[in-house]
Amino acid sequence: MKTKTREFRQAAGKALLDESLQRAHEVVYDGFHQRRLNAAGATPDWERQRSRGKAIKDHTIANLDYYLGMLADNVELHGGQVFFAADVDEANDYVKDVARRIEANTVIKSKSMVSEEMALNRELEEEGIEVVETDLGEYIIQLANEAPYHIIAPAVHKTKKQVAELLAIDDEDLTGEDAESLTRRARERLRSVFRRADLSITGVNFAVAETGSIVLVTNEGNGRMATTLPRVHVAVMGMEKVVPSVADLGTLLRILIRSATGQRISAYVTMVNGPRHEVDEDGPEEFHLVIVNNGRDKLLRDESLRESLNCIRCGACMNACPVYRKVGGHAYGWVYPGPIGSVVSPVLTGLNDGVDLPNASTLCGACHEACPVKINIPRMLLELRANAIEDSEDGSTSTLQERMTWKVWRWGMMGRRRYRMLTGLGRMLLLPFGRRGWISRAPSPLSGWTRSRDFPLPKKSGLSGLLARKNRKVND
Repeated sequence: MKTKTREFRQAAGKALLDESLQRAHEVVYDGFHQRRLNAAGATPDWERQRSRGKAIKDHTIANLDYYLGMLADNVELHGGQVFFAADVDEANDYVKDVARRIEANTVIKSKSMVSEEMALNRELEEEGIEVVETDLGEYIIQLANEAPYHIIAPAVHKTKKQVAELLAIDDEDLTGEDAESLTRRARERLRSVFRRADLSITGVNFAVAETGSIVLVTNEGNGRMATTLPRVHVAVMGMEKVVPSVADLGTLLRILIRSATGQRISAYVTMVNGPRHEVDEDGPEEFHLVIVNNGRDKLLRDESLRESLNCIRCGACMNACPVYRKVGGHAYGWVYPGPIGSVVSPVLTGLNDGVDLPNASTLCGACHEACPVKINIPRMLLELRANAIEDSEDGSTSTLQERMTWKVWRWGMMGRRRYRMLTGLGRMLLLPFGRRGWISRAPSPLSGWTRSRDFPLPKKSGLSGLLARKNRKVND
């Protein structure tokens, strides 16, 4: 998949001006985020579960080679085939070789972020193979020829009218139909695709080392159909998705589902244990597991960033993030948006291109608070900011205007008189732009703030002045 992380500022600015997107972003917070809070509040041992989840992931990542070896051995024991791909080119070549060998004409897919990294749909289509996404949100996104907008809800930014136009065939007018009717239409079309598919490709939520099982978490049932109907099933996963045991899986499923959708359990949790055996009623004739590195070893080697591999892809950090809720998923320019994407994407695609992503944060800590495995994303964002400065030619990643602004700020903060003089001067300069104590449109460099929010006019008297007046009243 082509990366556009370098274009973050322009894409973010465009999203801020799109009223339709801004309304869609409200759904992310009022829907997913609030449901996560409700689910967490209804779980008596929630914090203990989070701590347990963090401990499981810390242990697994620290012993990743051991558990990946165990996983591969057990998959092969069940009759499956395992391929370790160093990068997306190797992963794509393996999947295409499987498709060519079985002479696949139609491939069905169940949601996979790693396949987005691989740009797998495009690779297969160039081979003349029909590729169809079976997750409803992914299907809509495929029709729109777009990347997923959100890890959990890839089409959350689309209005009902836009979905109706995408689902329409020829001169159909579906704009008057409700969401249920549109969903039924998509389902009817996908049924015929399921029946004729030769090959299925799915992602992996978790892979259990002790049993050689892969686990899919879905709410639509398409994942279960994709893993049983076609004669060959290929699962692709990032190497960090492995977990040691079924007991550990239980803990991680509990916190994943509550954090992602606010449910106690999703509609479907599917465990796949290799190809069909003689006693099985259904299942594929062949099962292949492709385990992808694609730069994850960089994160693994860097102790300050290794924690990012703990991510279980729930999307909670995005739903809580005030930046994501304004600029949306496409602004980040690659597969993984939001706070965790601001850590992972620059490392996997290059810090020079993604240098703006670690700076796209208020460091408010909402992502850390929401993360079910307690990943300290703000700390890693600061680490990447420092790395970017060290790697830059002039020791800075900011513009000349930004550097001058912060130099003046630093000078003013170095003494009480300077501070009073600077704040007084700032108030005088901003006074013409204020109205009833607020500034709706400020000049640069504050214009970025007031483009999407009001800015309070600095008070005439600061804290020291307020305290002095209070003391005078007391003495009087």
